[in-house]
Amino acid sequence: MRTIVMIMMALLAMTQVNAAARTRTTHNHLSTDAVAMDRVVPEAGDTSMTVRQDAVTLRGYNKRASDSKESFFITNNLNHRISSVRLLMRYTMLNGTILHERTVTVPVTLKPGETQLVSVKTFDIQRLFYYYGGPKPRKSATPFKVAVRLQGYDIPVGY
Repeated sequence: MRTIVMIMMALLAMTQVNAAARTRTTHNHLSTDAVAMDRVVPEAGDTSMTVRQDAVTLRGYNKRASDSKESFFITNNLNHRISSVRLLMRYTMLNGTILHERTVTVPVTLKPGETQLVSVKTFDIQRLFYYYGGPKPRKSATPFKVAVRLQGYDIPVGY
């Protein structure tokens, strides 16, 4: 009986040592305006800039190396509802080399002044990149920047 008690005490002590050495993997103190996304500068002669670039605000972009989605907050700055926001997203290395460029349609319905967290499928299907403004991953990955240009949005009828 005494041997069993000694073994139980040893196991309890080992469990407490392992619990203290645990690494925290959660993020505290996240903020919606921690990282504002850059704007894509229009090319010379670009006539597609008829959309008001201040119609929406994008902030809080996040994409870790292990993520299959990119997430960010989108805010409607207009005096009416909007939906289906279309964005040109340009991904670059920290030295400015373009990695990828794409147009994404974000299916949202936002009232005036409303903000919503949205997610889109990531460009990084191999999960080799992470957003430079976020936490550095444990695994080997390359940091990148993202710049965004509003290409359009829909105004729903009947609201």
